[in-house]
Amino acid sequence: MSAGNKLARLLWAVVYVLLYRPSPRPLHGWRRLLLRLFGARIGAGVHPYPRARIWAPWNLVMEPGSGLADDVDCYSVALIHIGREATVSQYSYLCTASHDPDVPGLPLVAAPIRIGDRAWVGADVFVAPGVSIAEGAVVGARSTVLGNVGTGEIVGGTPARFIRRRADAGWR
Repeated sequence: MSAGNKLARLLWAVVYVLLYRPSPRPLHGWRRLLLRLFGARIGAGVHPYPRARIWAPWNLVMEPGSGLADDVDCYSVALIHIGREATVSQYSYLCTASHDPDVPGLPLVAAPIRIGDRAWVGADVFVAPGVSIAEGAVVGARSTVLGNVGTGEIVGGTPARFIRRRADAGWR
């Protein structure tokens, strides 16, 4: 990590603790402003809740109407893209980086996460680096998503497995 990146994360940590985290729940506009000031690309009507933790806002894109619930952890070493009207429920962990266990020194490796339009990530879900959750997909609570999830699929479990396809009327 560059010195500039470390300084930006330090400044963001101070702003998060003093201005973002203590803001009242209804003040989504205030939190959208703070995220935008740190380079996040935030659409209209986005709902970032005050206890959602964002590691690097400049690596966050939230399309209009999307939401990050309280206690979501966005470890945004690489890009996290949350589609239009998509929801990430409480206690979920969006993890864009890990370590390569096959290389001495365990170097950090990062890969983006993409959550499609009108997708829903249930409570307490872990999403691994490089995963795409397609449009209209649903990930059941307490699941571990290690691979891509297809359009309109409902998945669940650890590791997450296909359960069934979602009825079109539920998300289109």
